Amino acid sequence: MKIITLTYPISLSEIELNDQSLSIAIGHFDGVHKGHQQVISKAVSTAKANGLASAVMTFDPHPKAILGQGEQYVQCITPLSTKTSLFEQLGVDYVFIVKFDSNFSKITPDEFVTNILKTLHVVNVVVGFDFRFGVGGSGNPEIMRQLCEPSIQVDVIEAFIIDGVKVSSTVIRECLESGDIERANHLLGRNFEVEGTVVQGDQRGRTIGFPTANLRLHAPYITARLGVYAIIAHLGNKKYYGVMNHGMKPTFYEKDIAPVMEAHLFDFSKDIYGEKMTIEVVQFLRSERKFDGIAALIEQLRLDADQALKLLQQT
Repeated sequence: MKIITLTYPISLSEIELNDQSLSIAIGHFDGVHKGHQQVISKAVSTAKANGLASAVMTFDPHPKAILGQGEQYVQCITPLSTKTSLFEQLGVDYVFIVKFDSNFSKITPDEFVTNILKTLHVVNVVVGFDFRFGVGGSGNPEIMRQLCEPSIQVDVIEAFIIDGVKVSSTVIRECLESGDIERANHLLGRNFEVEGTVVQGDQRGRTIGFPTANLRLHAPYITARLGVYAIIAHLGNKKYYGVMNHGMKPTFYEKDIAPVMEAHLFDFSKDIYGEKMTIEVVQFLRSERKFDGIAALIEQLRLDADQALKLLQQT
């Protein structure tokens, strides 16, 4: 898979496509959830059936963050590096990352089709039913169909429904914020995960028999509910079961601190400072709370570990 960054206006001379025609899925695709997968898979299957190259066009940063329509969109379910990896797993040949800036935000729907899609030799476009494009979101799938005729085929994918609810990034964000990790994972089609570097914390965990790896995140992930979770941690090519506390450690701090993610891995004692770790968040176990003393905290940590291990062994 080849990743190409585009800044508008684009110059085809800077892009090596070998004169290939494209079947392309377009969207921000935060989460690359089951609904997004339908859109992308359609572009890939159409490419295979018609001898085309398959592609995804996404935007960075999130358009709503640039347009001032929501500070929450600075935070993400899947950072760009994770999105591109998931696109590759879906069989995509090219990923176009369009720099969403004030210049790009001003293009009209007609300019989007003429100066971007046609310039890239797109012959098939796949979008979701609620896709918007062009200045002020003035373009929709029907307008795209009209502008693309007759040279570009436009496929519109309807809402993907699970348990009577439309799968969307917004719903998944709400699930993560409320601690409904199981539902978020079901809508994503995989476990929600975060990636970061292991850094030194206050090292209190090792003194009470529960050493933890503190994670400095690599991206501004959506803030999941504070509490304790059953997790699967990935270090190198190995995975480990464990529990993670995401919180402000009220037993030890009188005042609120910035939330910390600290993972305790079962049967693990290596020094991993500076190493990259990916954590799959499997299930919410309990809310964070303040304990009366160290003994009560240790007892609860043992119960958390037992509950997490039983749960993870069943997955």
